[in-house]
Amino acid sequence: MAVAEMFFCSSEEQRKKEFMRPFSLLIKPSGPDCNLACRYCFYTDRACIFGQGKHRMSDAVRHKLITDYMGLNLSPSSFAWQGGEPTLMGLDFYRKVVKHQQKVGRPGQIVSNALQTNAVLLDEHWCEFLAEYQWLVGISLDGPREFHDHYRLDKGQNGTFERVIAAIEKCRKHQVQFNILTLLNAKNVKEPDKLFQFFMDLNIKYMQFIPCLEWDEQAATIASYAITPDEYGVFLCRIFDLWQDHGYDKVSIRMFDSLLSYILHGKHSICTFGQRCDDYIVVEHNGDVFCCDFFVGLDYRLGNIMETPIDQLYHNEVKRRFARLKRNINNKCLTCRYKSICLGGCLKDRIVEKNNFSQPSYFCRAYQKLFDHALPRLKQIAAHLIQ
Repeated sequence: MAVAEMFFCSSEEQRKKEFMRPFSLLIKPSGPDCNLACRYCFYTDRACIFGQGKHRMSDAVRHKLITDYMGLNLSPSSFAWQGGEPTLMGLDFYRKVVKHQQKVGRPGQIVSNALQTNAVLLDEHWCEFLAEYQWLVGISLDGPREFHDHYRLDKGQNGTFERVIAAIEKCRKHQVQFNILTLLNAKNVKEPDKLFQFFMDLNIKYMQFIPCLEWDEQAATIASYAITPDEYGVFLCRIFDLWQDHGYDKVSIRMFDSLLSYILHGKHSICTFGQRCDDYIVVEHNGDVFCCDFFVGLDYRLGNIMETPIDQLYHNEVKRRFARLKRNINNKCLTCRYKSICLGGCLKDRIVEKNNFSQPSYFCRAYQKLFDHALPRLKQIAAHLIQ
């Protein structure tokens, strides 16, 4: 299939601004290790890259990571702690993180910390800490018990729903800022009304829905727990209607917030539709750095923070080439009326041929369906916000 590759020239001044632009860190302090055994997890197989046994970030790597990154004095300096399961590091690890950030931070420097967790280990002590230092917490919850416990099981094959709900109540008790991340899978994607009502009954104000898409190499098709473009499109349109009827100013859904941001400011707030794949870098437990959470592999390794300054890793040629891959879009995308909004979608979803990122997104039909359905009303909402 014919492919069009889009290249954009920039002046020396533009290149300088690009070099200085802020980027965030997505940190895997416990590597791919987790206390759950979710059936759809894509990250546990990364253990083969780092060897067997426990994977834990050392004091030396933690010290180097914080010192070098905060020394760049970016605005803001953003640390996102993920996994695997980052709470496996224990609370003392993060107390040391905050203490070191306070030590090396400059007057007026803005620092943010976020924790993405399955929430099973969150107790009173954790919540006191997260509230005191104003960490934003992302909690994985796939909906009501029958949805959540279908895939999100612990090592003993027990459901985790009750423990997650208990953690949410502890977060509320201590006024921890949190949002909910729901992985749309073959079980819950067919029930948008039930999902939305469940979250409204739980009084959830901030949500994001992530489409599950993994490739089954043996069957040469998508995995049994993944969703189809048609399922995703129907889900997004129905959730949009429910969101608008409930009140767009009462509940935040990340996809719709990003589309509003694009309409109002010409810039998305999610990287799926971004112009380049360069918002962040991934730092593994051993200091290895990679281009993206979905591309932790030797082809996308940038180096190690113990050997190379972190700003040089972010700006090295492997990262630059990866960032530009987003522009290598299909001719079908060039003629699409939504090209400027979508820009071909996430590289991970261009899976028709392995490592051929010029293919259309697997979810192309879903996005077109959503844009046809929602953009006219989103423009009305944007006009109201301007007024």
